[in-house]
Amino acid sequence: MARKRDPQLVRIHLARKQLEKTMGMDEQSYRSLLLRVGGHDSSAKMTPAQRNAVIAEMVRLGFKEKPRKRYPGAPANINQVPMLGKVEALLANSRREWAYAHAMADRMFGLDRVEWLRHDQLHKLVAALQVDANRNKRNQQQ
Repeated sequence: MARKRDPQLVRIHLARKQLEKTMGMDEQSYRSLLLRVGGHDSSAKMTPAQRNAVIAEMVRLGFKEKPRKRYPGAPANINQVPMLGKVEALLANSRREWAYAHAMADRMFGLDRVEWLRHDQLHKLVAALQVDANRNKRNQQQ
């Protein structure tokens, strides 16, 4: 099973690549920044607080995170509710639109929009989307 990457490490490596392109940050400059700000020459050895400090320094140097790709019909509060991210991932994996999730919310709970669901209802929606994804995977293998 694949191990999930730490989001802070992902951000640091994205920032490193971006700063390499924009300001020519080389390997030695990157390592010295890690050592100076985070206290280690490898971001993997740092604590989350040290990684946050490195990310803040990279932002100060010019790193700009690209906004996440928004899909049509995506809820406006998708970044504030972690379960909506799970819904989005299941929809993307099944190649379905947000309209599908909104329709499921309407059928299951009588609410037109996914963002209007309570936490327990979101869990039930995620479970239903997971069942759908498993069913689609099974049908594709046959």
